[in-house]
Amino acid sequence: MMACGTSRRNKKVLLYLIFCVAYICLLYSWTGHLKTRTKNGTSACSSSNHTPATILLWHWPFGKAYPLNGNVCWNLYKIPGCKVVDQHSEFLNADIVVFHQKELALKKQKLPLNLARPLGQRWLWMSLEAPQNHGNLSQFANLFNLTMSYRRDADITLPYGELQPQDGEIEDFSMNKTNLLCWVVSNFKSRHKRSEVYRELSAFVKITVYGRWKNARLPSASLLPTISRCYFYLAFENSISKDYITEKLWRNSYLGGAIPVVLGPPVEDYKAVAPPHSFIHVDDFASVKELGTYLQELAADRERYQEFFRWRQKWKVKLNTDWRERLCKICTKYHCLPQQKVYSDLDAWNNG
Repeated sequence: MMACGTSRRNKKVLLYLIFCVAYICLLYSWTGHLKTRTKNGTSACSSSNHTPATILLWHWPFGKAYPLNGNVCWNLYKIPGCKVVDQHSEFLNADIVVFHQKELALKKQKLPLNLARPLGQRWLWMSLEAPQNHGNLSQFANLFNLTMSYRRDADITLPYGELQPQDGEIEDFSMNKTNLLCWVVSNFKSRHKRSEVYRELSAFVKITVYGRWKNARLPSASLLPTISRCYFYLAFENSISKDYITEKLWRNSYLGGAIPVVLGPPVEDYKAVAPPHSFIHVDDFASVKELGTYLQELAADRERYQEFFRWRQKWKVKLNTDWRERLCKICTKYHCLPQQKVYSDLDAWNNG
């Protein structure tokens, strides 16, 4: 009887161990699967994975074409396995077809709805404009698979500028200032929030204004040298939209060498992309008068003013302006883009 009882106990222990091992294996497999997936359900990206892809641009943005001779992506940007074309005859061979919203809105290009889309081909909607300038997007329901935008939640994010590690000589922009506050603006409209803030702020501090609006145009070669003589620059966006941070911050302010006073999306959006302690957000002040007083005090305190330039010891700014480079970057993300995604309501996403 003892031997029989021991045998039963041994069998129970054995079955229990087998169950535990099976459960652990199943759990490991499940968690491992999760680790290799992204939020949109595609395989996690690997920087060493460069799946060959053909990118067809249906119409050049703003009508300005760039040469695509040779292996452009590799020759210019060292991106392998990427073929960028702009001939409509390549439609059947394209893995991704890119459509720029500006041309769609102006009806300078039409979607090739008359053509049968090859199996697996994805259509990409691209725009760097603020949502208010996109027009009616409800007509594009269930047509696009991917988005390409300055927004961080786009399938492919195209910021106006980005940070790279500093590897060169650091210029001291905190010297030789002659103007307290500068603004370069041509598209001035009274209804814009930035116009209201400008009017209020100019009552407390002197603002030197350049641009078509004030009949004080700056040649391109004079833009950054002029801004470099200003303590602060009004990096005011004409639209207040999620993640909409343009060249007003990246080029005019940072490359110009003036501390940006920003007006646009919430401060959290700026902190997500800009160097720490490198800008001043209008929303951080209880009033415009308080902002003006702060700017005057900061300009008078050389040590505090210089602190806003310390980030340059580690970082430098790279502008993203070449449409060829933007298109080639699609290939660096190609292998981890969603396979079955469809934007059933592009308009809702655009305004979200």
